Amino acid sequence: MLIKVLLTIIFLVVMVGVGIYSRKQASSVDGFVLGGRSVGPWLTAFAYGTSYFSAVVFVGYAGQFGWKYGLASTWIGVGNAVIGSLLAWLVLGRRTKLMTQHLESRTMPDFFGTRYSSQSLRVVASVIAFVFLIPYTAGVYKGISTLFEMGFGIPYEYCVIAMAAFTAIYVIFGGYKATAMNDFIQGIIMLFGIVTVIAAVLASQGGLTEAVSKMAALPADDNPAVNGGFASWLGPDPWGLLGVVVLTSLGTWGLPQMVGKFYSITDESAIRRGTIISTLFAFIVAGGCYFLGGFGRLFGMPPVLPNGRLDFDAIVPSMLVTLPDVLIALVVLLVLSASMSTLASLVLTSSSTMTLDLIYRDKKALPGEVEEGSIDDTVSERIERRKVVVMRVLIVFFIVISLMIALNPPTFIAQLMGISWGALAGAFLAPFMLGLYWRGVTPAAVWACFAWGVGITVINMLLGNPINPINCGAIAMVGGFPVVWLVSLFSPKLPHTDVDKMFACYQ
Repeated sequence: MLIKVLLTIIFLVVMVGVGIYSRKQASSVDGFVLGGRSVGPWLTAFAYGTSYFSAVVFVGYAGQFGWKYGLASTWIGVGNAVIGSLLAWLVLGRRTKLMTQHLESRTMPDFFGTRYSSQSLRVVASVIAFVFLIPYTAGVYKGISTLFEMGFGIPYEYCVIAMAAFTAIYVIFGGYKATAMNDFIQGIIMLFGIVTVIAAVLASQGGLTEAVSKMAALPADDNPAVNGGFASWLGPDPWGLLGVVVLTSLGTWGLPQMVGKFYSITDESAIRRGTIISTLFAFIVAGGCYFLGGFGRLFGMPPVLPNGRLDFDAIVPSMLVTLPDVLIALVVLLVLSASMSTLASLVLTSSSTMTLDLIYRDKKALPGEVEEGSIDDTVSERIERRKVVVMRVLIVFFIVISLMIALNPPTFIAQLMGISWGALAGAFLAPFMLGLYWRGVTPAAVWACFAWGVGITVINMLLGNPINPINCGAIAMVGGFPVVWLVSLFSPKLPHTDVDKMFACYQ
């Protein structure tokens, strides 16, 4: 226990210290939200990866989908690396950096408002982002606190509150730069931790070959006479597995906290290096998490909830509870690192979106035009400082709301994330990605996609989830593309001169 406590205290002190160290660079809006658009490839790549993978993946997804699909759940991690990291950087990285800088866009709702010349789109997008980032944040709290309760014996409620407080401190002090620097430290811990934990868990089962043989001998859930499915290449339910791969891989392309990483990177050469670093990070961390979770059935049945369902969120903690204390301390730091980096990204995204796109809604001129009613530098600096203060207040507000949900979570971690990612990426992915490449996207098409992504997610939830939230989220994301394409064909286009000015950044 002494080792676990000491390592955790050192970790938390370093995180807060980085926040205090970075506070001078967080005095302006660009500094607080984007790190001055001068964050290098290593920090950006690790910020992307650590924001991507949290306790939601390590505890919730790895446990639940490892139980359902066995070793085939490793494909989810491979999809996260190839689709969620490599292709995301290749397809979105350069164009996002160039156009958002050209349009002076600081957030995803800000991009929608300027790219489609609609302040109403900007406002609605900010509300969607704020509302649907909350269940994701609650899922992260639940995942990390479940593991902390296992490792330290501290009541769940105290763990949730403590993690929220420490995350708030370093984000409020240092903004995005502190978050990116801490993400790098946390990423190193995650890389070392996942490799060590996998080796220890496999050793406890007699090695890799023996563990796979044990998995192959397990009978199927629906037919005890058939075995081997949990050690097969595609598992017992390939189509269900595909839905999870789509949700967790393609979803990152439309999430504000993920796409925002491309806003802040220094230049195009940094994007190329960041692509390689981010992909390798995802292969090790995501692939490792799901590979580890695939052996969950070898450690016995998970606890049963009062409603009679298996507690999937307890599977990974039950796998790790028998490890030596030093390794449990490492696991706690691993999940703590993954979760605090994601929490920091989520609260920063939510507060900046509400502040810049709802409370202070500056009307910007298109590139090449002169803004009307310009103000002097002194007033401008005062307004910038006021915006930063409001963002810091909203960070606390967002954390409190998420805490209230996390203290009484309505469902499993995986389902919380499915609801959040489905609505956000279902609404934002298609109009954002197509808006970077296709001049013909119309404001009406963006409205239609917002209604589609949020509508199908909310209706499914109100009806008691007749479609699994994971599969519903995947349908929302993929379905957004035909919605935007069809509506754009039959709705009024933006003026050609305005669109040409926006796309001039690629010439």
